Amino acid sequence: MTTFGTAEDAERAVLRVRHVHESVVGTTPDSVAYRASDPHLLAWVHAAEAYCFLKAHQRYGQYPLDPAGQDGYVADMARVARRPGVERPPESRAELMVCLAGYRAELRSTPESRATARYLLASPALPKIALLPYAFLAAAAVELLPPWARISLEPPLTTRLLLPTARGGGRTLTAAIRWATPDLPREEALPASPSR
Repeated sequence: MTTFGTAEDAERAVLRVRHVHESVVGTTPDSVAYRASDPHLLAWVHAAEAYCFLKAHQRYGQYPLDPAGQDGYVADMARVARRPGVERPPESRAELMVCLAGYRAELRSTPESRATARYLLASPALPKIALLPYAFLAAAAVELLPPWARISLEPPLTTRLLLPTARGGGRTLTAAIRWATPDLPREEALPASPSR
């Protein structure tokens, strides 16, 4: 909605996300209070999402972006991020990398985060025919992570076994998905940013 929807649809989606964030509050097992609407946490989620989407596109997209296109993507994502409360989102790839590095000292693997990752990577409730493609996509997603994050994730055995073939499997699956879905003309597939 925030990318391709109307301005009104995008605003409704943002308000819905803000409403959900306001209700997510709690305390971690080690007694640290948190709230999903905390601008610092929102900025981390935004930066991690923008980094992973950009890296996935660069590796598996049909038309990888040049440096100016990468900066444009990060700038477009920054416009979207401000709506739910990210105060100073990065606006270039270089700023994005600095932002992510700034969070490194705060990040840690917890039993809860590892359990969530294992659940998501272990093909949750999928039909049997989708299990192998999902396993390759999961391995491709893990392979995109920086090595330090990959190690702390402790992925399931299937994911670890598929990691050496993750790039090839990811390329094959994304090519199959592109083949199976209608193709847009190049101009529509990569719309120019209104801010550029």
